[in-house]
Amino acid sequence: MNQYYNNQTANLIIATSSFFMLLVIVFFLYKSLFLLFKKRIFKKPGKYNYFIIDLFKLPALWLIYWVLLKIFIHLFLRTLPLFPYIVHFNKLLLVFSVTWIVLQFVQAGAYLLQRKLDIGVSDNLRARKSLTQINIFKGISNSIIVIIAIAVALLTFSQAKTLGMSILTSAGILGIIVGFAAQKSIGMILAGIQIAMTQPIRLDDVVIIEGEWGRIEEITLTYVVVRIWDDRHLIVPVTWFLEKPFENWTRENADITGTIFLYVDYSFPVESLRTALPEMLKGNSNWDGRIVNVQVTKTSEQNKEIRVLVSSTDASKNWDLRTDIREKIVDYINANYPDAFARIRIELKTKESSPDSYRDKSQDKDNVD
Repeated sequence: MNQYYNNQTANLIIATSSFFMLLVIVFFLYKSLFLLFKKRIFKKPGKYNYFIIDLFKLPALWLIYWVLLKIFIHLFLRTLPLFPYIVHFNKLLLVFSVTWIVLQFVQAGAYLLQRKLDIGVSDNLRARKSLTQINIFKGISNSIIVIIAIAVALLTFSQAKTLGMSILTSAGILGIIVGFAAQKSIGMILAGIQIAMTQPIRLDDVVIIEGEWGRIEEITLTYVVVRIWDDRHLIVPVTWFLEKPFENWTRENADITGTIFLYVDYSFPVESLRTALPEMLKGNSNWDGRIVNVQVTKTSEQNKEIRVLVSSTDASKNWDLRTDIREKIVDYINANYPDAFARIRIELKTKESSPDSYRDKSQDKDNVD
């Protein structure tokens, strides 16, 4: 009996060692063939997509390993006591490989759809709409695929089948418990789907949240990443954009009108600024030529408020435009009307000298003498 088990152990060691050596040989052969395949593809640019080829490189290798394991265990390991467990492991490997390949297909499909979108153009509203939907539905698809794969893997265990029947028996109670426990998570996922459909925000939108100016950098099913102008990242729950008000500066288009406020003395001639402003804007690439306006919007007992409006094709350009024009206006006033900056007037009233007061001062002088 001991001799039998010793032989079985030796066979197992030899079979396992041989199998791992085979996997190593297949790995190097596969790597060499893959590099040769890529070199041939490089000679035909545009015919194939290198990204998609790299995408399926590792999943294809895993699938080859599964085929080898399937053949190997049925040829050499059928008589071993561990044979049922190896077969079960082979089933799990198949589920894992197929899931990985399907996920890569989703990634490849999203990549091909994104390639058709040009988000670098100035009017990229349609492209950002499509890109937002692609990313959100890619996340939904990946989640569904992983859940199905886990369910299939669990069904390969006989204990899981029994547990599944028990769960189905009490599905109503379990559904209520899970619903209460995960209502926030489910609400966030539904909110993510709603954002993908209604699109109150899109990727690369300019928004104002919590008083911070930033761009939408990433949208997931549960949260949104907003990149602030100073390169900080604001993580916001996705439900925020459905429950609370916020500013979206690129909802319909990226065009925006910026405001510059000046506070000057009443003596400053506003018409001179209206004449000089077009010359300041001339040749400025950040100005789109749509709007330029100068108005007195408020007056007080000390100064008057001048509002200057200038327009640009997007918020970033408008920010640069306003800082540039504000600087030029201040220099213009300083060079041509240096006394026209806002100031506070103070009048000092002196008491006029009376004959009596003069007489008193004279008497004081005589007394001193």
